[in-house]
Amino acid sequence: MADTALPTYDDVIAAASRIAGHARHTPVMTSRILDEEFGAQVFFKCENLQRMGAFKFRGAFNALSKFTPAQRQAGVIAFSSGNHAQGIALSARMLGIPATILMPQDAPASKIDATRGYGAEVVIFDRFKDDREKLCRALAEQRGMTLIPPYDHADVLAGQGTAAKELFEEAGPLDAFFVPLGGGGLLSGSALATRALSPACKLYGVEPEAGNDGQQSFRTGSIVHIDTPKTIADGAQTQHLGNITFPIIRRDVDDVLTATDAELVEGMRFMASRMKLLVEPTGCLGLAAARRMKADLRGKRVGVLLSGGNVDLARFCSLLAA
Repeated sequence: MADTALPTYDDVIAAASRIAGHARHTPVMTSRILDEEFGAQVFFKCENLQRMGAFKFRGAFNALSKFTPAQRQAGVIAFSSGNHAQGIALSARMLGIPATILMPQDAPASKIDATRGYGAEVVIFDRFKDDREKLCRALAEQRGMTLIPPYDHADVLAGQGTAAKELFEEAGPLDAFFVPLGGGGLLSGSALATRALSPACKLYGVEPEAGNDGQQSFRTGSIVHIDTPKTIADGAQTQHLGNITFPIIRRDVDDVLTATDAELVEGMRFMASRMKLLVEPTGCLGLAAARRMKADLRGKRVGVLLSGGNVDLARFCSLLAA
């Protein structure tokens, strides 16, 4: 896809206008203890405090708000391990649009329950055996619904970019910015905002070490497909980047890093004990990578995007107790 066909920062600005008054302007928080550990200033954009508990609401509401009357009547369909599901379900309820969501059988029970609680029909599939995209497209065609994928969609990624836009507008220019990476919607949207508002900032995508398809894609120059990775970061168990997200990431991101499950648990423990924040494993990807390279960040202004806080409490406690 040529650059001219890709979304731009103007699309992020337009998305910010559409979601204003609907999405929360989440806080930017700091930690004296972490600043001392890093020898730097660290700014957390707390999307774990967003509506439905994750940044996904931004892109979902932006996309659904652009539906035509006919699309609204026919409904929306999506596939997701949980956060996109909840974002679509809540946005659809707010806009009066019927919603059907395909979710993997091993998705956190809290995410499945919340999606149903927002009024969506949930269809369960096996993420290790079924092709979720093929299933979803077939059902969309059968029911005449509009498919909104979790990341490879211009309106979705533009909406996700509004979180980074808010961070830069509040914290000012940064030297380094760490953003969780699954399919690339959040990272590509953040890249558009970063290059517009803090062009000299080093931008890093961070994904689970067990599923480093994004890192492989970034370094080889073409999209790499992998089997569903086994990691506690369920929000980043993607198999490949998108045809829209990848060229933006390759053009605007400085590097793609990884984090181990053990590092994610340590991040969850720090956020809960020191900052009193409940952050899901995927949401700690940025913090984990920043901690690993903190020696290179001394004296810098560092941004970390906490992407979500949707984790079962029993699961959260068991991970921290292990």
